[in-house]
Amino acid sequence: METVLYPPLEDWDKLCKRTSINLEKIEMVCREVFDEVSRDGDKALSRYTELYDRVKIDDFAVSDEEKAACGDKVPEELKRAILTAKANIEKFHRSQLYTPTPIETSQGVCCRQEIRPISRVGLYIPGGQAPLFSTVLMLAVPASVAGCSEVVLCSPPNASGEINPIVLWTAIECGVKKIYKVGGTQAIAAMTLGTETIPSVYKIFGPGNQYVMAAKQLAQRYGVAIDMPAGPSEVMVVADDTARAKYVAADMLSQAEHGPDSQSILATSSKRLASEVEKEVERQLALLPRREVAIKSLLHSRIVVLEDVSQCIAFSNAYAPEHLILSVESPEEWVEKISDAGSVFMGHYTPESAGDYASGTNHTLPTSSYARTYSGVNMDAFVKKITFQSISREGLKNLSSTIMTMAQNECLDAHSRAVSIRLEDDN
Repeated sequence: METVLYPPLEDWDKLCKRTSINLEKIEMVCREVFDEVSRDGDKALSRYTELYDRVKIDDFAVSDEEKAACGDKVPEELKRAILTAKANIEKFHRSQLYTPTPIETSQGVCCRQEIRPISRVGLYIPGGQAPLFSTVLMLAVPASVAGCSEVVLCSPPNASGEINPIVLWTAIECGVKKIYKVGGTQAIAAMTLGTETIPSVYKIFGPGNQYVMAAKQLAQRYGVAIDMPAGPSEVMVVADDTARAKYVAADMLSQAEHGPDSQSILATSSKRLASEVEKEVERQLALLPRREVAIKSLLHSRIVVLEDVSQCIAFSNAYAPEHLILSVESPEEWVEKISDAGSVFMGHYTPESAGDYASGTNHTLPTSSYARTYSGVNMDAFVKKITFQSISREGLKNLSSTIMTMAQNECLDAHSRAVSIRLEDDN
């Protein structure tokens, strides 16, 4: 892992770069999958599932028997942990709901905004060696709180043709009824286009590999919204002299074990800490079951030593991290200085893994510097906001001069007449 000492400002852009991928090749593959799913529906899904997941599936819907049996395969201790996390996530997301307040913008002109859930949403839950059942909570819980009437969940099957039982059990606990055994680009295509079995949705949520991310981007061309553009996961740790090297190293490695493209950055005002963290990363790395994955991630991770915490915060804003950990003495003092980050973890006892699982905040966050313009998943992601207005005759009269003057100056005479014709009518 590279260590950079006191880099000048002109070098920051280079230090903030993420790993690059061949988007052209990936997008070409995704377009082929979308074309086949559009043409052949479930048959295309079956072909791709056999090709990529090495299992033959003809009926993608999870059966009632599979739903009933999955609970026996989930340890009771894990069930309790999931339900505790679910309660915290639900509590935090319910706090984001609000009651609209009508506003009289001028006399006789009353406006308000009301919330409506997105009626059909699709949730993608990756499989692989580490099935992300926690992501089910992060997506299905707010969908339920928002009141989304139709929730479709897709997750890849294992070698036995089944969804991971923990993922399945968690989905059922969150009230998801439409669950399908399909993954990858073909799952995104199915939720975008619809097949004989899987319904199309209006918005797709969830993480995935670079093919899934490219497929979600492609879905937008078909009029389906997505939660956010995203790339490999990442963390920025800002640390001062009070930070403990073993905590910081553990935070960096918890990110590195996500995948070979993940990135961990330490920005610190302490040269001593930088040296200690580097040694501690090596020590803890040897203990990790997923160390081969973490090693690849660390090849494009780095430690950056800067003059002070203020400069570290400025460097973090330039990077715009998915996760930002403030391992500093007084984290609250720096909150107003943070302009670009997906989720912030404050203080020495707030690891990123708390937000990943159980503190209550959402772990579906913008990566690849998209934190400059995107929020992490929250209740707003599952709803639409519709404005309503009611104007009395007197209110329209009061506002008429303003409306008609503006309309006439935009050469939109019918707009002006829509006002004047009402005021000419004494009835």
